[in-house]
Amino acid sequence: MMSSHLASPPTPSSLRSLDAYPLLCTKTPSRLLQRRRRRRSNLSRSVMRRTDLERTGWSTLTVRARDGGAASGEVETAVVERPRPSSFQVSRGRPMPLGATARDGGVNFSVYSSNAASATLCLISLADLNESRVTEEISLDPMINRTGDVWHVLLKGDFTDVLYGYKFDGTFSPEEGHHYDASRILLDPYAKAVISRGEYGILGPDGDCWPQMACRVPSHGDEFDWEGDLPLKYHPKDLIIYEMHVRGFTRHDSSMTDFPGTYRGVVEKLDHLKELGVNCIELMPCHEFNELEYFSYNSVLGDYKMNFWGYSTINYFSPMVRYSSAGLSSCGQDAINEFKTLIKEAHKRGIEVLMDVVFNHTAEGNENGPVLSFRGIDNSMYYMLAPKGEFYNYSGCGNTLNCNHPAVRQFIVDCLRYWVTEMHVDGFRFDLASILTRSSSLWDAVNVFGKPIEGDLLTTGTPLTSPPLIDMISNDPILRGVKLIAEAWDTGGLYQVGTFPHWGIWSEWNGKYRDVVRQFIKGTDGFSGAFAESLCGSPNLYQEGGRRPWNSVNFVCAHDGFTLADLVSYNDKHNLANGEDNNDGESHNNSWNCGQEGEFAGISVKRLRKRQMRNFFVCLMVSQGIPMTYMGDEYGHTKGGNNNSYCHDNYINYFRWDKKEESSLDFYRFCSLMTKFRHECESLGLSDFPTAERLQWHGHLPGQPDWSETSRFVAYTMVDSVKGELYIAFNASHLPVTVALPERPGYRWEPLVDTSKPAPFDFLSSDLPEREVAVKQYAQFLDSNWYPMLSYSSIILLLSPETNA
Repeated sequence: MMSSHLASPPTPSSLRSLDAYPLLCTKTPSRLLQRRRRRRSNLSRSVMRRTDLERTGWSTLTVRARDGGAASGEVETAVVERPRPSSFQVSRGRPMPLGATARDGGVNFSVYSSNAASATLCLISLADLNESRVTEEISLDPMINRTGDVWHVLLKGDFTDVLYGYKFDGTFSPEEGHHYDASRILLDPYAKAVISRGEYGILGPDGDCWPQMACRVPSHGDEFDWEGDLPLKYHPKDLIIYEMHVRGFTRHDSSMTDFPGTYRGVVEKLDHLKELGVNCIELMPCHEFNELEYFSYNSVLGDYKMNFWGYSTINYFSPMVRYSSAGLSSCGQDAINEFKTLIKEAHKRGIEVLMDVVFNHTAEGNENGPVLSFRGIDNSMYYMLAPKGEFYNYSGCGNTLNCNHPAVRQFIVDCLRYWVTEMHVDGFRFDLASILTRSSSLWDAVNVFGKPIEGDLLTTGTPLTSPPLIDMISNDPILRGVKLIAEAWDTGGLYQVGTFPHWGIWSEWNGKYRDVVRQFIKGTDGFSGAFAESLCGSPNLYQEGGRRPWNSVNFVCAHDGFTLADLVSYNDKHNLANGEDNNDGESHNNSWNCGQEGEFAGISVKRLRKRQMRNFFVCLMVSQGIPMTYMGDEYGHTKGGNNNSYCHDNYINYFRWDKKEESSLDFYRFCSLMTKFRHECESLGLSDFPTAERLQWHGHLPGQPDWSETSRFVAYTMVDSVKGELYIAFNASHLPVTVALPERPGYRWEPLVDTSKPAPFDFLSSDLPEREVAVKQYAQFLDSNWYPMLSYSSIILLLSPETNA
């Protein structure tokens, strides 16, 4: 509905030929009403009486006829739309801050659009949202409500159950990069909550997967009791990261939580992570996304495909509302508070929280995708475009965010600051972060740096050595103090592991660590030297650039790829359940099924698989750098060989709490003890790369390492100020070996970990009742300074004083 403060009123086509056209206005002038009263008899022929017109929202307007028309002195009567009076007091507003902000006794609305010709603020009640109606429209006067490229307005009134969005008009010219459509209601990029459907996986009205969305209007009473919460500020070297999916963590019935699949459900299970030894959670995407984006019937499983992972962001400031138990309660404020409660409760347990953020693309896809927000507001600014308006696709998802455009990079920095200051998160993992280093559309050194750069012939998407966005984040007074982790590659072929622009503070998902460790542990020749580098924190990648071991986030498995159990159970991917004829997902996984393909195998194969899982976990926990594990790997979760489970909201991706209980005295116990051991050892989380003063390499004989192409054995000792000294060895050969241990007069080596042993003897913890008996079984070897290692096994020995020395 048009409001009463329009800068220029609508023009009824029936009056466009009248000379009196300039007299048109949205209210009937008093002098015309007086003339109408004098000639009331001439108006009696009107189809509708004035009172009837007013009741229907219309009004009569009297104007003079043009010369040569009606008889002199006669008038004509037209019917024009008369808008309802606005429910709000409207004033100019302020251009900053962007977004909707409660201030000055009202709410200030501000949005950036450099190419729009007009902007309209749409106010929508919850009831009208369900019917896809706009409750009230407030057109913004470009002379009053625009400062530079920012449109703004201040409203005062009752915003109870009121949402908002925008309409923008301008040129529709895709070849020029413009997609303006004044009929679309668009989301504010700075909105703090997005409202549409309230329940996960439930279709909208009439089965609509993309029902109308709108933004939450903030209020002065939006307060949250943080109970004095402060950032934990762990040093990166002390972290053990756990990659988690909020819904998948507690959605399975076996979780027995009161609020399964929600932020509150995660809170109910935080003690599990504390018991596991985790002190940092990396949440898979929790920004607002549409889980129904891929909604279609899956004939293989008999259910429906979903966008389960969430790497398709709709709004970057809003938490995923359907991950909350509150749904649409308080127009999204309760969902915000649930997320804050998760952070607060994690901090109480000594657990930091990182967010996986997707600033490489949005849910709007390519030119055939939905117009939700960015595309309709300023497409040529927000997206990386080719000269004829085509979308660059370095993300593999249809579009690429124009990250190094000045306004876009400011938007990203503002968003990150919000999650740190308002939501108390401890850092971020940037999905496909190499896109953040690419030059923006119409790259212009003068525009970016303020001066030309000699030889600056960069084209759109060229990798930059000093990307402005990474520079801004790295030197921001708020953001440089949080954890910053890059997935240092993209789907356009840019691979920057070890070379990502870092300013000394960025860490990286070390994909090379993953590949090398997988190859060595499964017994591939030629990887002993690279494996040793990985154990030391990958100095071959990071030392020369002045970085430290903690700049490497070490992982063997993550959400994208095989789980740990599947890594040792499948040679090939089995993705038929995705409905893409097994064509999706990575085909080169460096996996080994230990002799038989699939979950069901012989006893000897299963024993070997469990041994290999222990080997991988030992490697992860003794390596310098930041270890990261994936949700469910602590009990051996399987996805049936599916290495691309992005679309399954079912048992494939759900954490199985019943399986965790079954593993509580087996692999789960082993993982918990290994994480605890890493925390206890001073030498396994060094702030710099180990030197010869602390580390010594060995082979089958002390001090004689074998770095040949056929070597499958790596061993070393580490001096530890807490434990004294550690002996760590990996035998990735199919043959057993007896190793000679380094001589330490007055001391003897005692066993702690041997992955070839069944539980509970795989880790001889101090509280194990049979520990002394188990140690004595090694005595005949250790007395002679030897230790027998089975094939595909790893050991950790501790140096203890000789009791009879």
